[in-house]
Amino acid sequence: MSIDPATFARLREIADELSALPAKPRVEIGPQGLVMMTSPTTPHGFTAMNLARQVMAQTPDMYALMDTDMQDAVLGRLRVPDVMVLPEDLIEEQPEEAVDPRAVALVIEVVSRSNPENDHRDRIADYSAMGIPLYLIVDPGRGTAQVLEEPDGATYRKIRTFDYGQEVPVGRWLIDTGRFPRYR
Repeated sequence: MSIDPATFARLREIADELSALPAKPRVEIGPQGLVMMTSPTTPHGFTAMNLARQVMAQTPDMYALMDTDMQDAVLGRLRVPDVMVLPEDLIEEQPEEAVDPRAVALVIEVVSRSNPENDHRDRIADYSAMGIPLYLIVDPGRGTAQVLEEPDGATYRKIRTFDYGQEVPVGRWLIDTGRFPRYR
């Protein structure tokens, strides 16, 4: 379900205003409108940073950006992935306000304890519709990592699930999940 361009433009203005508040909330635009994100927990933040470091260490020609806006104005979505990976040579071509999802090679989300369906349902639909070729969902609650490939516009055709402790092949990367903390 797309959001019409005029509504998206207004929602984007509101999101920018909210993001400018002293508390710096993370604001997204999903299929239902504005989504306010809470600050990440320590296990969430550690896992996201660990993932970004692993990706960058394996591919020096790619950048792993954290907590950066990614926008598809045609679809009417603004998402702030925990980690998004794009080629270094495309960084300078990105619009100032948000990364174009067509430049993104991989998106990684660490599932939040408070809203797991956002990563397991809503983002699957949005990232597939945006054409993100690889989506890695790391879930500290379940102790799993899911690799989603081959977007078809509404979901991903190929989904593989791994347990924490396993090495997870994601495109050209091999992710070590052995040090990821679990939610208590």
